[in-house]
Amino acid sequence: MLRDGGRTRVSARASAPAATVPAEPAPAPRATTIAAASAATTRPTVVIVGAGFGGLRAARSLGDAPVDVVLVDRHNYHLFQPLLYQVATAGLEPEQIARPVRAVLRRQRNFEFRMTEVTGLDPDGKRLVTTDGPIAYDYLILAVGGETNYFGLEGVVRHGFGLKDIPEAIRIRNHVLHAFERAMLESDAERRRAWLTFVVVGGGPTGVEMAGALSELIRLVLVKDYPRLNVKDVRVLLLEATDRLLGPMPARLREAAAETLWRKKHVEVRFGATVADYDGARVSLKSGEVIPARTLIWAAGVQAVSLTARLGLPTVRQGRVAVTPTLAVPEHPDIYVIGDAAYLEVDGAPLPMMAPVAIQMARTAAANIRRRLAGQPPAPFDYRDPGSLATIGRNAAVAYIRGIAFTGFPAWVVWLVVHIIQLIGFRNKLFVLLNWAWDYFFYERAARLITELGIRD
Repeated sequence: MLRDGGRTRVSARASAPAATVPAEPAPAPRATTIAAASAATTRPTVVIVGAGFGGLRAARSLGDAPVDVVLVDRHNYHLFQPLLYQVATAGLEPEQIARPVRAVLRRQRNFEFRMTEVTGLDPDGKRLVTTDGPIAYDYLILAVGGETNYFGLEGVVRHGFGLKDIPEAIRIRNHVLHAFERAMLESDAERRRAWLTFVVVGGGPTGVEMAGALSELIRLVLVKDYPRLNVKDVRVLLLEATDRLLGPMPARLREAAAETLWRKKHVEVRFGATVADYDGARVSLKSGEVIPARTLIWAAGVQAVSLTARLGLPTVRQGRVAVTPTLAVPEHPDIYVIGDAAYLEVDGAPLPMMAPVAIQMARTAAANIRRRLAGQPPAPFDYRDPGSLATIGRNAAVAYIRGIAFTGFPAWVVWLVVHIIQLIGFRNKLFVLLNWAWDYFFYERAARLITELGIRD
């Protein structure tokens, strides 16, 4: 799903010195290192770290700018994260929600891609440190994204599952299918029920969508694959520490989501349920309750990636880098931070760590680089909320767009259309649409394969 954000505007303004374009030097021999290649360029170099929503949009926004764009990522693909839970529940294959970065931007003449891992930053020397050598920059855009926040629960880290990248999604899919295979062979009723108990932690959009999709996979598809198992032994629980699901949405939509999960999707929704520990076989709650379960999927928190702490930039809550209203780092006007890694407060509250925020920040950062090249002061970031969407499963979703709240089938259709449009590449759009149609009409999911990655006994 596409994530939502706040609905306020940043009006404060800041200025920064304008950059000048260096004169055209004599032709130089082709450099053999990344650093040398950057130094030999005839135009300013903009280095972008991260090929997520923000990084990719920033690179595209600079497509016709008088700069050279170098995009750096440790993976060679752009991932459409809102549909990652469908990979985890056997609805889609990984390649249907991801596309190689080089293929996405192959027609952009001023673009280069470097698949390497960033390890540090030298802001005074304007160099990005990577495992394959330094990369010099004139402007730097950090779009490094976020990672799962386990709030110090080491047992969850060791035995639970996060949902932030393709390997994690495949591990969840393998584990869920493997759990049914183990349940088929288990003679002890109590241990069998533990294998068939699936706990999702976190009542935000990811947790709600994951719980709904997991329940549908089990009750519409796997019951046909495992007819000898008693479906009454299967439990899907959604644990939320607060008293509501989908916190930013209006109360009517929150209540509709909880009721749909409970009545139509057979998901047990627990409010005020805070996880204290998990050992791979039992979920311990702070209330003292213990839930026997061999599966725990953690969707309860997010933070900036750990890389931000190694860059030498000041960080605040959730490991995010505090930025000015123009998205530049204080005292480093040539460094911009966008997306999940950026911390910017509006009316006393930080902007949420969601895709629409990252995309709009990318446009602002790119525009401010253009303005500086033209000798103009940078402009402040102005976020416009596109609305909120969350699907709960077949024919069920909640939507809040431009002050209008609606639920059920109309919201579900809007969710489908928005996600198809936002997918990158015609092939991906077509295959996802075909998979959804097949699933909808035939109650079948094709990606029910157990591979070696992520099997836990």
